[in-house]
Amino acid sequence: MHYLEFDKEQLVNLEYSLFKEILRSNRAGSYLSTTLNGCNTRKYHGLLVCPIENFGGEKHVLLSSLDETVIQNEAEFNLGIHRYKGGTYEPKGHKYIRNVEFDAIPKITYRVGGVVLTKERLLVEKEEQILIKYTLEEAKSPTTLRLKPFLAFRNIHQLSKANMFVNRKFGKAKNGIKACLYDGYPDLFMQCSKAVDFVGVPDWYYDIEYLKELIRGYEYLEDLFVPGYFEFPMKKGESIVFAAGLTEANPVSLKQRFTKEQNKRGGKETFNSVLERAAHQFIMHEGYTADIIAGFPWYNSITRQTFISLPGLCLAFNDPKLCEKILDSYLKYFNDGFFPDQIKDKKLTYHSADTSLWFIWVIQQYLKKKNNPKMLWRTYGEVIKRILNAYTSGKRDDIKMLPNGLIYAEKEDTALTWMNSSVDGKAVIPRTGKPVEVNALWFNAICFALDLADMAGDDEFITQWKHMVNKVAQSFLKTFWSDGHGYLADVVKDEQHDWAVRPNMVIAVAMDYTPLTKEQQKQVLSVVKRKLLTNRGLRTLSPDHLRYFGNISGGPKERELAVHQGAVWPWLLQFFVEAYLKIHKRGGLPFVKQIMESFEAEMTEHCIGNIPEMYDGDPPHVGKGAISQAWNVAGVSYALDLVQNYTE
Repeated sequence: MHYLEFDKEQLVNLEYSLFKEILRSNRAGSYLSTTLNGCNTRKYHGLLVCPIENFGGEKHVLLSSLDETVIQNEAEFNLGIHRYKGGTYEPKGHKYIRNVEFDAIPKITYRVGGVVLTKERLLVEKEEQILIKYTLEEAKSPTTLRLKPFLAFRNIHQLSKANMFVNRKFGKAKNGIKACLYDGYPDLFMQCSKAVDFVGVPDWYYDIEYLKELIRGYEYLEDLFVPGYFEFPMKKGESIVFAAGLTEANPVSLKQRFTKEQNKRGGKETFNSVLERAAHQFIMHEGYTADIIAGFPWYNSITRQTFISLPGLCLAFNDPKLCEKILDSYLKYFNDGFFPDQIKDKKLTYHSADTSLWFIWVIQQYLKKKNNPKMLWRTYGEVIKRILNAYTSGKRDDIKMLPNGLIYAEKEDTALTWMNSSVDGKAVIPRTGKPVEVNALWFNAICFALDLADMAGDDEFITQWKHMVNKVAQSFLKTFWSDGHGYLADVVKDEQHDWAVRPNMVIAVAMDYTPLTKEQQKQVLSVVKRKLLTNRGLRTLSPDHLRYFGNISGGPKERELAVHQGAVWPWLLQFFVEAYLKIHKRGGLPFVKQIMESFEAEMTEHCIGNIPEMYDGDPPHVGKGAISQAWNVAGVSYALDLVQNYTE
């Protein structure tokens, strides 16, 4: 019995298996991703997708797929599957799938007559290499296995087309070959753990169709290059390992390497262990530094999302050292009190009104896990001071503190909060003025800094900042609260209040330090629970609003218009759970547990063992956007950790 179970009878059904995706990363920037049945439906899918140094570290699809063919008595049974132009599937290897086991390493079982073949895939940790283990479990007559690699050698955002510049030649490697289709790329070594024959039959396969790209309104047809195929006999009970990577492997050690990597991922599967494995996939180690990939397959790191993710990805799994390492990695980009939007950008931009405040929030969460206030103040006290002073210094016109103590943010055609979708270069929801969550974070940061300074004995800082607490609290309530509405305005500009019901106000309730009374907190939670809460997170806009979009569909523009106008974002759930438990204590556990347990069903719905970027606002809340998002996995992990702490 496995934790992640699939309906065996439905595995041969394309409607069932084609929309369930697989993702694995090597924790160094590379990943493999495809569907449950192996048919790539995205241009981002591939068995080996790596950052290429010669191309600025951008990710490139090298090995797109690998077709297996079982040969017995001169009869060939192709286990691969591709979708070609017009929706034609050829070959139709999915019909041979009999079982999928999803422990630490996915295992697919194929049955062809009297032949039973299993396939297991993994990425070597922190190396650009995929290992695929084939085991011939049953065979009643001599059996041969043929492996045909489909190569792309292109950026993940582009598509390969047949051309005369491709390098059709290949070099020899131990028990395999090496291939490099274009200048600037490294060699791709493809080798087996036993001696094999490679038959060079270089050819293009035209018009492979990516269904997800077609649905999303992008180019969706690709030509892939096949240099030939590997072929070797197999005996009943025999296992062989196929390796594809950027360095030549020693074939003799491939089986041992597979076992070693497999043992790293051992242990009984539970909801928590599946989430922890998903969390680890976002961590990218680069020498002495570390970072968080915001989402797969197309995101790099996004600073705001990194900070919001840290407690759920690191602290919830008792890894404060990793949290420190990532925070320290970001400090080298810290400038005049602010962090860049993305540290991987060639030209750094500082367009976030709240990211630095989230940094302070991470320190606050760290203190709860590792209670050493003097050490924290010694390490991060100066950074905290520089952040607070940056908002009050008046050096920036776009992000600044007003005379009443609140934070004002406005920049033409640029969204400065997390709701930053844009169409034709303009923010869909500018939220210019005083955003509610930015000011909630601001108040929390001041109060936490004062308490931390007090515990560390920094009297000078306390004298300088203690007057701000009442000033900001009074201004916050006067600006955002309305007894008539019973909740907080989302943003205020020139005394004009936006009373659209959005989830940002729940952050004000969730913070350890809030200007709101307990009764006001209850009223906010009541509105959020009634209008925004779903079993997949919080909607970004109430369904009764004129601009509400219940479904994220259509082309890129249509989707951008919807992602913050009704789409459900799971990461927000952690703040609802924290606020709800803060108010209701242990009495709120049954309700919160019910919400969190509903996410277990999600583990086998979209990307197996992961949580997608967002969901439709309308039921049944279908997953949309990136197939796996760091702050969503973190948000659910954080909320589960809160539930555990309250339970204990």
